Amino acid sequence: MEDESYQALNDNTPFVAWIHNISLNQQKYMKSKFNELDLGHDVRYIMFIYDNPNCSQEDVANMFCQSKGNIAKTLRKLEEQGFIQREVNPENRRKYMLNTTEKGRNLVPEYRRISKEWEMEVGITEDDIEVKRRIMEIAKRGMNLIEDN
Repeated sequence: MEDESYQALNDNTPFVAWIHNISLNQQKYMKSKFNELDLGHDVRYIMFIYDNPNCSQEDVANMFCQSKGNIAKTLRKLEEQGFIQREVNPENRRKYMLNTTEKGRNLVPEYRRISKEWEMEVGITEDDIEVKRRIMEIAKRGMNLIEDN
């Protein structure tokens, strides 16, 4: 028997709504596991900075389709919490280079381990690598569409 709360989700539901649903459910699960940190979606910025050392605030804003002001505010909070550090870029003193601190670097592997557990629980397997690649391609095209307009 199908749960009534899912009646609105059906074959006519836009593809992006399903992806959004997956993302929100994964975030809720992760928040329950890292509740004491109260990071919510902000952990994605730590992950991006971890994977892209010396990236800029603009890189983060572009990746997550957020305004530079919102990103600056969130990064300031993450810096105050000790997860990241911002350093002036010596090549362009108006920009910051972002890096994770030891606290941020310690969080990432644990977060990824629990995220992988969630994926296994919901049925995402290594066999889905092609689906992941395809979704990444779609995401990149979407970002390019925005940049081109």
